[in-house]
Amino acid sequence: MSGHSKWNTIKRKKGAADSKRGKIFTKIIKEITLAARLGGSDPEGNARLRQAILVAKEENMPKDNIDRAIKKGTGGTEGSAGYEEIIYEGYGPGGVAVLVEVMTDNKNRTVAEVRHIFSKHGGNLGENGCVSWIFEKKGSVLFDKKGLNEDAMMELALESGAEDVREEENEFEVVTDPGLFEQVKKAIDHKGVKYIKAQVTMIPQSTVRLDAEKALQMLKLMEKLEDNDDVQNAYANFDIPDDVMERFSS
Repeated sequence: MSGHSKWNTIKRKKGAADSKRGKIFTKIIKEITLAARLGGSDPEGNARLRQAILVAKEENMPKDNIDRAIKKGTGGTEGSAGYEEIIYEGYGPGGVAVLVEVMTDNKNRTVAEVRHIFSKHGGNLGENGCVSWIFEKKGSVLFDKKGLNEDAMMELALESGAEDVREEENEFEVVTDPGLFEQVKKAIDHKGVKYIKAQVTMIPQSTVRLDAEKALQMLKLMEKLEDNDDVQNAYANFDIPDDVMERFSS
C-alpha cells in the first residue's frame, strides 16, 4: 500500500485517540479564508472554496465557523491574515520523496521549522522541483472493503466517471481526475455507498519500500510535519510493512 493510503489510515486511527480536532479545524479555517480571499465568497463560482467547505463538513465543523472564515477571507471581519502558500520538497529516510504544502504569514519562521523537522528525523529539505514530478493531483475516495467487492467498485467507478479503482489490504480507493472529483463524489453519494474519506490529494506514481527502522522514522517525520501549525498537508511516497503501521497506529 502506498504512503498516502497508509498515512491516511494511521491519521484516522490516531486522530480519534489524540483529540486533534482543534488543530484540524485551524488548518481548514486557513484554507477557507484564503480560498475566499482569492476567489470570492460564493462557493458556486469558487471551486477551491467549495472543496474547502466540503472538507470542513466531513470533519463536522459547525456552519458558524465556516461562515466566519469566509467573512474573514473577504474582509468582512477584523484580522484577515495575509497568508502565503509555499510548497517545500525534500527527502525522508531511505530517499522517500516528501512534498509539504504550507500556508504561513511568516515564511522565514516556517522554512526554519520545516528544515529542522526534516533534519531531526533523518531527512533533508531539497530544491524546488526535486520530487514534485513524482506526485500527481487526483481525487481520492476511500472505502472499507468489508461488504464490498472489486466488481461492484469497478461498476460504481465507471458509472460515476472515475479513472480507476485500486485495491489495498483493507480498502478500495476510487481515483478520479481532480476536475471531476465533485461529480464522482455526488454520484457515489447518490448511490448511497458509504465511504471513509473523500479528498483531492497528491498521489505518488512510484513508491520506496522501507524497512521497519526507517519506516518508524519516516512516520515520525510525517507526524511532526503535520503537527506544525503552518503545514496544511504533507505527502510522501513510502511503502511500509503492515506490522509497522499497526504498531505506530496503536
